Amino acid sequence: MSDLAPLLQGFFTDKLMRHRQASAHTIAAYRDTFKLLLTFAEQRLGRHPVQLRVADLDAPTIGAFLQHLEVTRGNSVTTRNARLAAIRSFFRYAVNRAPDAAAVIQRVLAIPPKRFDRAVVTFLTKAETDAVVAAPDRTTWAGRRDHALLLTAIHTGLRVSELTGLRLQDVHLDTGPHLRCRGKGRKDRCTPLTAVTVKVLRKWLRERGGDGGDPLFPTRRGTPLSRDAVEQLVAKHAKTAAESCPSLTGKHVTPHTLRHSTAMALLHAGVDVSVIALWLGHESTETTQIYLHADLSIKERALARTALPGSPPGRYTAPDSLLAFLEAL
Repeated sequence: MSDLAPLLQGFFTDKLMRHRQASAHTIAAYRDTFKLLLTFAEQRLGRHPVQLRVADLDAPTIGAFLQHLEVTRGNSVTTRNARLAAIRSFFRYAVNRAPDAAAVIQRVLAIPPKRFDRAVVTFLTKAETDAVVAAPDRTTWAGRRDHALLLTAIHTGLRVSELTGLRLQDVHLDTGPHLRCRGKGRKDRCTPLTAVTVKVLRKWLRERGGDGGDPLFPTRRGTPLSRDAVEQLVAKHAKTAAESCPSLTGKHVTPHTLRHSTAMALLHAGVDVSVIALWLGHESTETTQIYLHADLSIKERALARTALPGSPPGRYTAPDSLLAFLEAL
């Protein structure tokens, strides 16, 4: 056995599980990264993963792997950077445990994340979210479950992993109705519920039954919905909603789109950014700033307040079609 295998095993069992007490999602993401990397290295170097040494995973190999992720597997830059972060975390663990490979490790640690353009977030208007919530067929059990799930997602802004992780005991519908969930980074938080959501959840809980530890939104077999299942049902109901709400046509609606829509609805209601960050479970308000950039109406109101006295209100309009063409370039 080479020096890589025991180091990698120690990284997962000692650093991630014992010391960092990493979540199951983090461990799964790191595991997938190294499965991909070791498979790539095996094909590139012609040696089985158990025979690989730390020195075999040098900077050129890691660089080729990152290129493989983007070009061959079609991964986004964000995914590429997340894989690199997992690799760098392992090499920081290995630097004091494999002194013979210290030079190789330092060169890998020097690989920077790739810069990328941040897209403006996609969100739904109130009319669009109302259409999505109304889309499920509530004459069926699955339709009533989906209706309750979509309403909960849109009014709370929970991540898809938080939605699928909800248990019956996490729902509190008495005075001060709220949901308790364990979010990213194993942080527990409470999210308040609107009166409409409380009414729908009361009906769903009566129909759902079960014990406190059972999933709030189960499959027919009683198991928690998977991330893929939630993504599919959101896409399905968004497609149905587009028939009555044409503005949804062509929009790629995901569970995260619903989360963005919650944030934008709070922002339009005048809720402070720091409160929105707490509501969504963001580590800092810097993450929440993306919604300020996405909301053109806020910028237009700011522009209106800075208009010179006596100047006509509204947007600037080019006085000539040729100038308008040049302005649009």
